[in-house]
Amino acid sequence: MKILLYGINYLPELTGIGKYSGEMCEWLAEQKHDVRVICAPPYYPEWAVRQDYSSWQYQAESRGGVTVYRCPLFVPNQPSTVSRLLHLLSFAVSSLPVLFGQLFWKPDAVICLEPTFFCAPAALVFCKLGGSRSMLHIQDFEMDAMIGLGMGKAGFAVRMAKAFEGWLMRGFDIVSSISYSMLKNAAIKTGRSDNLFYFPNWVDTDFLRPNSDASQFRERWGISAKTRVVLYSGNMGKKQGLEIVLQAAEILKSEPDLLFIMVGTGAAQLELMQLAKQKQLKNLEFYPLQAYEDLPSLMALGNIHLVVQKRGAADAVLPSKLTAILAVGGECVITADANTELGLLCQKYPGIARCIEPENADVLAVTLRDMLFNLPENNSRKYNKVAHQFALDNLKKDQILSRLVSKLSEYNSLNV
Repeated sequence: MKILLYGINYLPELTGIGKYSGEMCEWLAEQKHDVRVICAPPYYPEWAVRQDYSSWQYQAESRGGVTVYRCPLFVPNQPSTVSRLLHLLSFAVSSLPVLFGQLFWKPDAVICLEPTFFCAPAALVFCKLGGSRSMLHIQDFEMDAMIGLGMGKAGFAVRMAKAFEGWLMRGFDIVSSISYSMLKNAAIKTGRSDNLFYFPNWVDTDFLRPNSDASQFRERWGISAKTRVVLYSGNMGKKQGLEIVLQAAEILKSEPDLLFIMVGTGAAQLELMQLAKQKQLKNLEFYPLQAYEDLPSLMALGNIHLVVQKRGAADAVLPSKLTAILAVGGECVITADANTELGLLCQKYPGIARCIEPENADVLAVTLRDMLFNLPENNSRKYNKVAHQFALDNLKKDQILSRLVSKLSEYNSLNV
């Protein structure tokens, strides 16, 4: 098939949507599909365009057998509600000429990614004009996340925006998402369920394994063998509410041989570092994003892993960092309400992770103290068999992407 991916994030971004989009397209190219991508220059999660790319120029490149078109966009230094909307809108506008230039290529299928939903109207028009199958893949419900985090107020404008969102979504041949609760949300928005497709994020279970060695990072960062590590690795954005990690570190500052490590970058990183300095937290350290090939060793460093979300955001997104934790059989604390996707996951698979009340540093500190007490005496990582088996059964890349090809082929054959 000829497959066009239309979305703002792509490799070489190391985290989030860009990573998954890149792995998907390169896998499709390996399977002899003809794949093209319309995206922005890499900027996430640093919120700064990489030096070898341009914010304001169109660029084309070949990556892993995929033709990639980069379109200009506005990248705010400190994202706010307004600047983030302008950021998303700038890509939707700048990408229009590149998108409609693909009409001559005549793709069999167009996969439009949310975010950004601003691209959805143009994607639908393109598919109508060119006869392509249309798929909307929802990684984040942008509007739900903004409203859940207090970025929008209930009223006529919000109701109209939601109605328009549902109307647009009904126009796609396939609507997919990364969790069952998000698909349920999509069904409510569209009033239909016949076009829904479960398309979760995956993990390379051959690359990320439970028996990896953490000595590389212990030596690099001067961490003794007896020091227990609570690890947060990933985007440091507003929606995570990572302040409670600092608060928990402050509560546990007298706990011996305990170190909190936060790896990554993002819109909230500077605030978090300033807050840690104010609190004089000697048991917490920040490090930048690490190379992907070092990820197994980094994951092995954590005696306990953290997946932190604010209340109101936990059901709009399913954190991609969780898949890596499950793959290595890591012990994990998740902050989420019981009725969210993350909460239901913990109920359905007892022992997969500890799910606790979000935005409560006291509960987090008590949970961590309890888990630390139950670590092996030699401070080796505790193997979570439930988590690892879940990854093997549900999150293998070849399995998930083969299902996508079957779905697209099914729609393609119906319309030959």
